[in-house]
Amino acid sequence: MFKTIVSSVIMFILAPIVLAADTPDTSAWVQFSSFAYAGKAAAELAADEYLNPIIAGFYPDPSICRVGEDYYLVNSSFNYFPGIPIWHSRDLVNWTQIGNVIDRPSQFAMRGGQVSAGTFAPTIRHHNGTFYMVNTLVGGIGNYYVTATNPQGPWSEPVRLPDVGGIDPDIFFDDDGKCYILSCDEPVGQAKYNGHRTIRIQEFDLNQKKSVGEKTVLVDGGTDISKHPIWCEGPHLFKIYKRYYLMCAQGGTGPAHTEVIFRSDSLRGPYVPWDKNPILASWDLPSDRPNPITCTGHADLVQTQNGDWYAVFLACQPYQAGFYNTGRQTFMLPVNWTDDWPVILPPNTPVPLTVKKPNLLAGKAPMVPSTGNIRFTDNFDSDTLDFRWIGLRVPVSKWYIISKTDRALYLEPRSELLSGQGNPSYLAVRQQNNDFACTVTLTARPRTTNCIAGLAAFQNEGHYYAINVKIDSGRLTEISVEQSAGALGRRFRQGGQQPQPKTLTSQMLPDNTVAIDLKIEGQGPNIRFFYRSGDDFTQLGRDLQSSFLSTDTAGGFQGVTLGMFAHK
Repeated sequence: MFKTIVSSVIMFILAPIVLAADTPDTSAWVQFSSFAYAGKAAAELAADEYLNPIIAGFYPDPSICRVGEDYYLVNSSFNYFPGIPIWHSRDLVNWTQIGNVIDRPSQFAMRGGQVSAGTFAPTIRHHNGTFYMVNTLVGGIGNYYVTATNPQGPWSEPVRLPDVGGIDPDIFFDDDGKCYILSCDEPVGQAKYNGHRTIRIQEFDLNQKKSVGEKTVLVDGGTDISKHPIWCEGPHLFKIYKRYYLMCAQGGTGPAHTEVIFRSDSLRGPYVPWDKNPILASWDLPSDRPNPITCTGHADLVQTQNGDWYAVFLACQPYQAGFYNTGRQTFMLPVNWTDDWPVILPPNTPVPLTVKKPNLLAGKAPMVPSTGNIRFTDNFDSDTLDFRWIGLRVPVSKWYIISKTDRALYLEPRSELLSGQGNPSYLAVRQQNNDFACTVTLTARPRTTNCIAGLAAFQNEGHYYAINVKIDSGRLTEISVEQSAGALGRRFRQGGQQPQPKTLTSQMLPDNTVAIDLKIEGQGPNIRFFYRSGDDFTQLGRDLQSSFLSTDTAGGFQGVTLGMFAHK
């Protein structure tokens, strides 16, 4: 199902860089400084409440585990690098990113591809002192796992799982210590309908690092195959109260997304679906409800040290109709048990924005909150980039440098474009609020010439807006707003042409301009672009539609990122 791509030796790691004596000459590069982000919360909190989402922005497919009093959570990141952010909390409310599981090119054995390829649906578990993260690299090596004794890393090189088909692998340790891998796989024989999938399980020998024994189908189709349920995926297996519970997403990743539950008295089944499924859904709610939270599903369970149960899951927050730019985010709700079945949310019940805090001692608040009124300024005054910074695809050269002395980030203008499927000079953070603003200062270096640099709101190769600043002979000469072509970028063969972006507005800059402030501002359905070379910001052109960057328009699985770029 997946094509294996043999990775070449890559000498650059898009992980924190420590400046060394062999730092490249940056006199022809573009300087960025004082990147700031400010986002507005969707609701106000009482003292005893937490806010949904618990991790805002496109942090989808959450998986969680507890080790003593510590909680760890991972998310999908697709074709961004570093990949699979890992978070830590002591109270399930205050979350701090402690690293990225995939932070070396050798762990990400694929090159190129659309943004929605890459790392899909990780599962994190802890067993006998070792953390396991199992995942699918779509477009690369397929299913694999990595390990670590410290969740901050380093994580191991990938161990391939060639016998595990499909996507969304899960790892399960039974009471006897045996290990099993589950996945969403193709049906046995011919599919009965589009979206027909199975959940399969097979024992895995950790010492020999290979699958052993027979593979068993636990679920065929979904909760009721006679009704043609689609995309039963994202399996997570638990042993609770001496029974085996299998929890899966069902219905696809859009508004019909749900979470369903099965159980069995034995590991290999038969697994019986609950007659009151789904245990989490939002498709049955009025579309005109206030503050809608949609597309709920892909959940994982965790039990606190006090015996309470919680579910983390993905969901979306549209700002208008079905449009959302923050992608699929991480939410959390308490789990209630009904007749020995776990229920995340009763039918016809909206996901609440504010929820009573878990019965746990308050954890340490992070320096930058993961949700709510998110504000931060990065002055690039450290030796390393914060974990929030990501780039598109695996890096192929050393194209960015942090200068702690200059309090600046330098990007090399290269030929790779945002509209292609290579590795452009682009560093970004996730858009985490429907209402936000981000700013940065751009400065030309003495020998910077014949290039374009700026600030972008990027969804995928065919859906982005960018503030372009032309640079020639160390001077900023022209500023414009670019909109991509509205089609996914591809590598065309035999003389084919790639769709070209269009310039929406353009103006010349005053002579001898060497520095400029850029700003992107989003307010629900509207997005605006500004520049400042004097005292006040000036808007570039008119308000534009945020929906051009929404998943509903652009497709794919990721949300918008906001970042700095440079290209020739």
